[in-house]
Amino acid sequence: MVKKKSSPGFECTECGWQTVKWVGRCAECQSWGTVAEKGAVKASTTPSRNLTAPAQTIAEVDSSVAEFRPTGIGELDRVLGGGLVPGAVILMAGEPGVGKSTLLLQTASAVASKHTSQPVLYLTGEESAAQVKKRAERTDALAQGLYLAAESDLGQALGQIEEVGPQLTIMDSVQTLSSAEIDGAAGGVTQIREVTAAMIEAAKRRNMTTILVGHVTKDGSIAGPRMLEHLVDVVCQFEGDRHSRLRLLRAVKNRYGPTDDVGCFDLSENGLESLADPSGLFISATTERVPGTCITITLEGRRPLTAEVQALVAESQAAQPRRAVSGLDSPRVSMLLAVLQRRAKLQALMKSEAYVSTVGGVKITEPAADLAVALAVASAALEKPLPSKFLAFGEVGLAGEVRPVAGIKRRLQEAARLGFTHAIVPRGAGEDAPEGIRIREIGSLPEALELILG
Repeated sequence: MVKKKSSPGFECTECGWQTVKWVGRCAECQSWGTVAEKGAVKASTTPSRNLTAPAQTIAEVDSSVAEFRPTGIGELDRVLGGGLVPGAVILMAGEPGVGKSTLLLQTASAVASKHTSQPVLYLTGEESAAQVKKRAERTDALAQGLYLAAESDLGQALGQIEEVGPQLTIMDSVQTLSSAEIDGAAGGVTQIREVTAAMIEAAKRRNMTTILVGHVTKDGSIAGPRMLEHLVDVVCQFEGDRHSRLRLLRAVKNRYGPTDDVGCFDLSENGLESLADPSGLFISATTERVPGTCITITLEGRRPLTAEVQALVAESQAAQPRRAVSGLDSPRVSMLLAVLQRRAKLQALMKSEAYVSTVGGVKITEPAADLAVALAVASAALEKPLPSKFLAFGEVGLAGEVRPVAGIKRRLQEAARLGFTHAIVPRGAGEDAPEGIRIREIGSLPEALELILG
């Protein structure tokens, strides 16, 4: 006889952790009073004799049904690996107001205009259909084959899918969709898990691409159970500073393409526009040589971006001079200031205020920008401008050494394409230098300061 095993009877309402007995504190998320009893479900291990889709050899499987379909939005296709895959389920997450709904509405319009054989369905649980149309008129996202519906019930949403028969369905957002057959409020762990499972089942059965919009928590992670990211095929993160027009799209998980690429968009009142070459956004427009500025090449995924670091050093009468950083890692800048003071003998930094920032609101987190930050601060402290058409990159250690970084060849090719003629790079990187740019290899920070600033 086949034994039947009952599933755990208690579940955490915050993270979905399950246990066979009640406890006061969840062992997964450490929350108090969130473990509640749920209905016991009998799970049978009896094998089924009626197979709906018998197994095939790998040579017999038709892979043409899973080919990429370009959306018409270049940066989105770049991040996804080539476009939308039929039957794929994509989770799009981002902070409120970053532009998720605008991007997906423009995507729906572009797909409906490009692939006219099947319609596109946009389901909204946060706005009315009239409000979505107003935004579509403002962003010029009106298309003949685009259908709108305001639904917050799972059954009604699935009914709309059966009625329209779309090639692409966008649900904005999965936290607003709920099922009357499941206990819990919309946005709860149980509701999100069941709603996502139902949408995935409909997408696979109809070979329909589905995009789910997900909310994020205060720390930037996707709201709901962690299982949600495992269920879907692609997880995209839409990022951007509220005070900047630049928006970045990353693929955190992608079963059909790479996860080391990034898409750049320019957000304006007319919607989002793809940026094939966003380097000009992060460089100041001034043509004069000013002390305290240095250009560097940073990598966002596989894409090299040109960024400018600016520094200002001023005398201070306070016992503890102020340090202000914007767009960079503050502890790392403090470390570079200490290295400049001790290894490069810039003792004036001890009693000076230092302000370090990036141009255009770009955030630089990789250590490859250390050398550019150090040169900008030293240039400001010595009041000597750096040469024109010059850039630098490399990681600086506590001993003052300059270490190699990844993607040196790609960085130098981008610098040569943009017209830079001189570069300081870590030792051993000169063999990757393209034509038109002069490379100087250095092994330590004092050596770089002596070479550039004397």
